Amino acid sequence: MTKRKLILYSTEGCHLCEQALCLINSTSHISSIDIEIVDIAVCDKLIALYGVHIPVLEDKLREKKLFWPFDEVQLSTWLSA
Repeated sequence: MTKRKLILYSTEGCHLCEQALCLINSTSHISSIDIEIVDIAVCDKLIALYGVHIPVLEDKLREKKLFWPFDEVQLSTWLSA
């Protein structure tokens, strides 16, 4: 089974990003997911897109994004959709 690949847009020292990653890691879907953490601070375009919105979780295959704040129920629903 191929793992689903998601991107978590984040930046170093962001406590909300740390909370989001903990939430993602605690979900029952995690065994079928690869998470790539992208630090937006390395790219002006990413800062412009996500600077005031991080953390943001993206599923490029489905072309869907989940913006913070989200909880376990919202995350599970988003992952299952």
